[in-house]
Amino acid sequence: MSRQISYRWRLRELMATRGMFTVGELMPHLTERGITLSISQVHRLVSGTPERLSLPVLATLCDILDCTPADLIATAAQNLPARRTVGEDVPIDLTARRPKRVRLTTEG
Repeated sequence: MSRQISYRWRLRELMATRGMFTVGELMPHLTERGITLSISQVHRLVSGTPERLSLPVLATLCDILDCTPADLIATAAQNLPARRTVGEDVPIDLTARRPKRVRLTTEG
């Protein structure tokens, strides 16, 4: 059975609970821990959901916000309905697949 995995990036929420509401408030905490990112990179990290994230950045964010990676990344999984396979015994309605006979007439 297939499973669909989803996740939610909660950095902005956790920042707000710690009293940080802008990128400018997060930047000094990152630089004092040795993470050098541009302001646009940090803005994308805060405002969007990253698809790739380095472990040092993740560990630093956890240290700044006093949280765990599980707090930053909320995950969910659900089962997907099974797909039909080629060999399954499924009745086929042949009337829908057969062409209709055409009658040709001559006009005269």
